[in-house]
Amino acid sequence: MGERRSDTRERIQATALELFAEHGYEKTSLREIAERLHVTKAALYYHFNSKEDIVVSLFDGLIAEIDATIAWLRDQPRTAETRRELVQRYARLAHDSPPGMRRLLQDVRSSMRELSVGEQLQERMRTMVRLLTDRDAPALTQLKCVMALASINAAMFVLQDTDIAAEERHAAGLTLALELVG
Repeated sequence: MGERRSDTRERIQATALELFAEHGYEKTSLREIAERLHVTKAALYYHFNSKEDIVVSLFDGLIAEIDATIAWLRDQPRTAETRRELVQRYARLAHDSPPGMRRLLQDVRSSMRELSVGEQLQERMRTMVRLLTDRDAPALTQLKCVMALASINAAMFVLQDTDIAAEERHAAGLTLALELVG
């Protein structure tokens, strides 16, 4: 019996993520993905029309989780407790994403602006920041909230090429973020 369509899509996604992590988004072609999977490009096109479609599909789950976090945040008072809870939720999302996804995010940061998923992620970040503080909050408070989310990303991306273990980077980013949101 043949492989289910969803299983094939998942294999394509996993293989593409591996190749993106190994060679970078820009340097990975659909041909290389097909070759690694031992399928034709036509078979790949049956599931995904483009490399961007693969990337978008890889981020669907993350975006859905961020949307759920935003929905939760909309119903919360703008308090220090809410800010701490958001930081912890966001840190979990960042930490639980596969290492290849982190590399892909970093690698295609400039390309992400051109990809629809990049704009979606940026808009979600802007929404979280807006919901995190009152519009009338002092500039320093607003900046601390922005930097809290940025510190989680920095711990994940900027420090990844150091000798610091992933768990230690995660803990450091979370600790700093929690300090910033008070």
